[in-house]
Amino acid sequence: MDLDALRYGNFSKLGEAVTDWEQMTKKLADLQKDAENNLKAQADKAKWKGVNATVSREFISRTAAEFADAHTQADSITKILSDTRGELIGYRTQLNDAIRRAAEQHLTVVDTGCGTFTVAGNTRPDWASDPSGKTGVTDQKVVDAFCKEIEGILTKATQSDTSAAEALKLLVDQAKYGFSDASYADRDEAAKAVAAAKELAEMAKKPADMSLDDITAFNRTMAKYHDDPLFAEQFATRLGAKGTLRFWTEMTYTHAGARGSELDMMKDLQSNLSMTLATASFSDSDAMRDWKKDLLAETNTNFRADKSPNPIGALGSQVISSLMRKGQYDTEFLDDYREKLFKQDKGAGESSTDDLWVKGYDATDLVFGDGNGRDPLEGLFDGLSHNPEAAEHAFESKSDLDHMLGTTKFTDRGESLGRALQSAVTGVGVNDFTSSAPPHSAAQVKIMANIMFAVAQPDGGAGLVSKGLGDSLGNMAASYMPEISRALGSSNAVVFLTNSDDPEGLETADVTRFLSAVSADSAGRAGIIVGEGVYTSGLLDAHLSDPSLFDGSRKQVLEDIGRNAGIIEGIVAHSVADEKVQAVVAGEKDYNDALQKKGDFVKTWLGTGVGYGSVSLFPEGRVGSATGAAVGGFAGGVIGLAVDRLMEGQELEGARDGALYASAKDLYATRDSVNQQTQSSVSDALERHHVDLPKGGTNDTIRGAVNEGWDDASEFLSNSKERPRG
Repeated sequence: MDLDALRYGNFSKLGEAVTDWEQMTKKLADLQKDAENNLKAQADKAKWKGVNATVSREFISRTAAEFADAHTQADSITKILSDTRGELIGYRTQLNDAIRRAAEQHLTVVDTGCGTFTVAGNTRPDWASDPSGKTGVTDQKVVDAFCKEIEGILTKATQSDTSAAEALKLLVDQAKYGFSDASYADRDEAAKAVAAAKELAEMAKKPADMSLDDITAFNRTMAKYHDDPLFAEQFATRLGAKGTLRFWTEMTYTHAGARGSELDMMKDLQSNLSMTLATASFSDSDAMRDWKKDLLAETNTNFRADKSPNPIGALGSQVISSLMRKGQYDTEFLDDYREKLFKQDKGAGESSTDDLWVKGYDATDLVFGDGNGRDPLEGLFDGLSHNPEAAEHAFESKSDLDHMLGTTKFTDRGESLGRALQSAVTGVGVNDFTSSAPPHSAAQVKIMANIMFAVAQPDGGAGLVSKGLGDSLGNMAASYMPEISRALGSSNAVVFLTNSDDPEGLETADVTRFLSAVSADSAGRAGIIVGEGVYTSGLLDAHLSDPSLFDGSRKQVLEDIGRNAGIIEGIVAHSVADEKVQAVVAGEKDYNDALQKKGDFVKTWLGTGVGYGSVSLFPEGRVGSATGAAVGGFAGGVIGLAVDRLMEGQELEGARDGALYASAKDLYATRDSVNQQTQSSVSDALERHHVDLPKGGTNDTIRGAVNEGWDDASEFLSNSKERPRG
């Protein structure tokens, strides 16, 4: 920065710009609030049909999100501009003070252009006749001191101005259309993020030179900034697509066999790097678009460490996928990558996909921890599990879905596929404990119907459950309790409240065989039981608090809900009873553990006080929400009490008298527990809402309905699948 530019700088226009941006930020805050509280809230509650159920609702949701991003970006710009203006004014004050003090010592400071200046002593004509021979009164040390001071001020002012300009440009470049969600409190915060990215990118270009201490420092910085858009974009683009893949290839080779603290360090590095690249993928800067394009071009490139004696390293796709296990990647990027990988995988056929990716890459281990990363579909599925929109896109094609399910018989990708499918049909990413589950779209219900159809196939469909998908399938069943209830329910299906876009989209026979098959897995069975219990208690709470939800008598409501509980839990119980006693006994502890886990996280989530209808269970944390009409009635203590009782009443009692469900006595004991659970939920709801219904008559209504449903469950199973005799 030129000395005169700072010395005589008029920052009034910059001040006007700050004022304008402050006003804009306030207006955008109001628009954001209006969009969220009115536009999006009304759209979420509306009963959309046809094209509007997908196109219009999605457009409104994205529009509301854009207002939020616009406010965030405007707020960041305002703060950066304001902070920079304040800094430059401060530097101008320091500069003028230094020039004043220099003048007091007979020194003149002159701008010589191009960022240079001079500090010279003042002279008079009569100095030439001074007997001492001096031509001025100034000491050179004083001149040098002023030069250094002024140069320091100009350097800091230049850094402030330049870094602000760079941060603002990068901020705006993040989104080609729309706005960036990057948020910064001041110029210094943004500048530090960019500087950190530059430093780490330079380190990553020479992975062989990184000591364990270097990796520790690298990890510390990346852990701090992996969610920062500017940091992530600058790190990725400065390292480059090929450089990113080379970096991870070298790291996994150099630290192969890591143990103890080194292993923990490398796990953290993989996690931090994955989340950084995920954040970067949302950038739409020119450099980042090139990065994504270049990365996809490297999927079939052989990457090997420089010192590796093996000529076969890892495919680019294997390296990419190993860095997708954490973080949410951009939908468009995942779509492009998934299309390319799916095409290759389908080309190999179901039984040969393992040969395509795993065999021949025996020296490849790209994952620190579980697995080795040789099957790139595993990493891709984990990436999809954190992005419900991309996951939904991935399985909209029944052909693609069927192929991927079929490959689980020949690969180890079942668990990761299950998580991706769960994300696709529920609309909430796995381990995302911040987002409420949206209403099930027609496309999601269709995918769920296709999954149920595949699992329901008599020629091996049930075998999918044992291929690592059981836990996720149980969670999906819990999420779809409203649609499942409609499929199994009576003519009064409207009793089963839901805001699903396709509440009747599941086939009764497929639902029956699906629930039966998933019951064979401990975690899957626990998901169904907890999901049914929570949904039933919520329905009772809602209907008894608001009779207008159903155009019929309360007795009819109780009968329909009780019968449904008997059917669903009866299908589970009869299915387990059909299995060998030994298998049930062996799974006793697993079931108890799974039930405890699901019950615990349901209670944890209920503590947030968020109401819900359509139940959505997730392996480690929460229940997502959905029934618009009954949201108010579904919040509160009734469900929490139901979960407590469920965990106590449904645990297996041990194998002293045989496995649970192994005999008619145990089977009917389970039916009685369903009766007790449902009756208690009714009692809780009646007490909570001060509804005056006779306790004895109400319990008798529930008992009769549950028993009827229980008996119907056996008939449902007999009509839909072959069962053992006797």
